[in-house]
Amino acid sequence: MSDLFLTNARLIDPEAGTETFGAIKISEGKIAEILTQDIEKAIKNFPAGKVADCGGQYLAPGIVDIGVKIGEPGERHKESFRTAGAAAAAGGITTMITRPDTTPALDTPEALEFVARRANEAAPVHILPMAALTKGREGREMVEIGFLHDAGAVAFTDCDRVVESPKVFSRCLTYARSLGALVMAHPQDPGLSKGAAVTSGKFASLKGLPAVSPMAERMGLERDLALVEMTGARYHADCISTAGALPALQRAKDAGLDVTAGVSIHHLTLNEFDVGDYRSFFKVKPPLRSEDDRFATVAAVASGLIDVISSFHTPQDEESKRLPYEEAASGAVALETLLPAALRLVHAGAIDLPTLWRALSLNPARRLGLDAGRLAVGAPADLVLFDPNTPFVLDRFKLRSKSKNTPFDEQRMQGKVLKTFVGGIEVFGA
Repeated sequence: MSDLFLTNARLIDPEAGTETFGAIKISEGKIAEILTQDIEKAIKNFPAGKVADCGGQYLAPGIVDIGVKIGEPGERHKESFRTAGAAAAAGGITTMITRPDTTPALDTPEALEFVARRANEAAPVHILPMAALTKGREGREMVEIGFLHDAGAVAFTDCDRVVESPKVFSRCLTYARSLGALVMAHPQDPGLSKGAAVTSGKFASLKGLPAVSPMAERMGLERDLALVEMTGARYHADCISTAGALPALQRAKDAGLDVTAGVSIHHLTLNEFDVGDYRSFFKVKPPLRSEDDRFATVAAVASGLIDVISSFHTPQDEESKRLPYEEAASGAVALETLLPAALRLVHAGAIDLPTLWRALSLNPARRLGLDAGRLAVGAPADLVLFDPNTPFVLDRFKLRSKSKNTPFDEQRMQGKVLKTFVGGIEVFGA
């Protein structure tokens, strides 16, 4: 690892909540010094070939993205560690937290070790795997949480499959608590949600699509929080997308429960009407909500009630998306669109850059116990240099992901990643 001096940058510090003009000195893969004064003097004492001028653009901690789907093993034709790693680096993501909804599910130490080995071989960014909470993600029998925790699982989740049995889920929470392990869940009532393609309302009725009430999310979250209160476990709700769920989340936090929540970038920037004439690239899980729900979740991110913004990168091939809307697979790719989509919130005046980076980087790193997401001496030099104002029209066929199922295709966006550094090494440069 070589030394590097990044100068003439606007530094986004999510811990301090500040945006300052300065420079960063990197040594042995870590941030060695942060300078806001006497920068020119420091540059003179540094080898010329190791100084990089950031051109007055913005330098921030690399994004820590929780809940990335990668198709290895089982669906490598949709996404591989190599393609996902390249897309993440191009999107300013320096750490991906991957989901266990593979084929087969990541529910054994051997499967987890395979994924970790493949990831380290193929990807230029950090990849940390989550493990399934129940065997086969079937909601019947708890996995060997202790062995999987020792093998490197950073959290446990059955992803979008809700553990329907309160008894099974409470046992999982109790055992996870004994190890200090984090359980991540998808708060939805499975009975109400089954077969739904959109959010209930006038739009769903006009389109004749099977719908689910937003109440299903509140009901699922209320159940989970009651079990968390009973067991004292560490819990993260992966995607809160409705206004109705927010009071329950606030009460849980006020009561001192070890609870955090996330939201997907699609639910912060799109609404139910974007489905339009059955556009299946807009089919995600949970379904896109009303504009009132979108405003409420944006406000919750700004206030800190919702802790984390994630891409929920879910690659699907053309065959699974080019179907009637209710039959099409759910999910969208988002590794390269996460940052420009999130910057829509900044350009709209709904949130500032340090607050945005708190949700994109600092909070997810803290929740997982990672020494990342910070601009601080001694922190890993995982950084992203970006221009928040560069406009462009997205062409999905230029995305580095194998699958191209993005709802932002042909949309005008703003914000471009210029460079991404992992451990002080440049892994992407525009």
